[in-house]
Amino acid sequence: MQAPVVVMNTQSGDRQVGRKAQLSNITAAKTVADIIRSCLGPKAMLKMLLDPMGGIVLTNDGHAILREIKVAHPAAKSMIELSRTQDEEIGDGTTTVIILAGEILAQALPQLERNIHPVQIIAAFKRALADALNIIEEISLPVNINADKAMDSLISSSIGTKFVSRWSELMCNLALKAVRTVSHDVGGGKKEVDIKRYARVEKIPGGEIEESKVLDGVILNKDITHPKMRRQIENPRIILLDCPLEYKKGESQTNIEISKEEDWNRILQIEEEQVKHIPTFSRKSNVTALRRVRKTDDNRIARATGATIVNRVDDIQESDIGTHCGLFQIFRIGDEYFTFITHCKYPKACTILLRGPSKDILNEIERNLQDAMAVARNVMFHPRLSPGGGATEMAASVRLAQMAKAVEGVQQWPYKAVAEAMEWQ
Repeated sequence: MQAPVVVMNTQSGDRQVGRKAQLSNITAAKTVADIIRSCLGPKAMLKMLLDPMGGIVLTNDGHAILREIKVAHPAAKSMIELSRTQDEEIGDGTTTVIILAGEILAQALPQLERNIHPVQIIAAFKRALADALNIIEEISLPVNINADKAMDSLISSSIGTKFVSRWSELMCNLALKAVRTVSHDVGGGKKEVDIKRYARVEKIPGGEIEESKVLDGVILNKDITHPKMRRQIENPRIILLDCPLEYKKGESQTNIEISKEEDWNRILQIEEEQVKHIPTFSRKSNVTALRRVRKTDDNRIARATGATIVNRVDDIQESDIGTHCGLFQIFRIGDEYFTFITHCKYPKACTILLRGPSKDILNEIERNLQDAMAVARNVMFHPRLSPGGGATEMAASVRLAQMAKAVEGVQQWPYKAVAEAMEWQ
């Protein structure tokens, strides 16, 4: 006899025990899967959501939809957490993993009604998982990651049902170029492809989507600190400071004697004047300065230009200066100024510049592009390709159904249920 399952609602004090609790968990998981079921496949539709701030989210990305949903049931929360983990670790397939999980749980219900213990069901599921992975490995084919045509074809399949499918060729080229730019050999036959830190997407409303491109450098939404500083520099020498440029404060034991209140105000005024003169001194020295650059942007500039971030002005050395940048420019696009640090000789960081008619569309394009880059990154690590369009699931379903005949005992039923879940998914 199996141990009772208890689900408690901590707010109302209600308890669900045994079969009722199991049924509640399965129903909640199926409900979450049904929400995004229409977002999968070639006839997928976009969903328009209203976020708590009154903004609009227009997407068919499973994780983006579930992220906006507030749920109280613990099983539903687990499904949403599964979607988040899939998005962070893999980058794509968030809708598929939720629908498959919901279908497997739905197939588990008849097994519970047969009074098969949950431990036996889980053991059969794990056995089916191991066999399914072996089947996928058998039917997958090796991919040449250096062949542009093969990579473009592979990436296009991941965005074929998304909003950007109309610009599939452009998005494939953007994703592939960005991933190859940030790809870095760390030695020992290992490769680092950190698209989250070093491949930034900069969205600028206006223009056409076809104007989007990958820049071999960094874009900052910043302007110069003094109006007479240069806005274009060829082959600039770049210094990155992670410290303020200000007057040097006196020691803690410094004594200042003042005889009247005006002297104290004058001391504070002199300190402010010293700081205000720094941009003027920089301009006279032919130095262009940007302020309040984010640390993440500093890291990307350092990686692209060869500069080293310095924490104290007194510690600057010649080797800390970045000399790999070919062009520094500042442009006004719309109502904002953007700094372009491009034409880098050895760029290990890049910026994807996206143009489009509105912020909502640009946000959806960014989500689709992130999926495409994640697929390209994953292939770099595991260069194998399995068939799409449900063919892999059907192949695994057929083989698992055949292999289920060799499974002995009560585990045969839940093992076969996994095959049926993949078929009905």
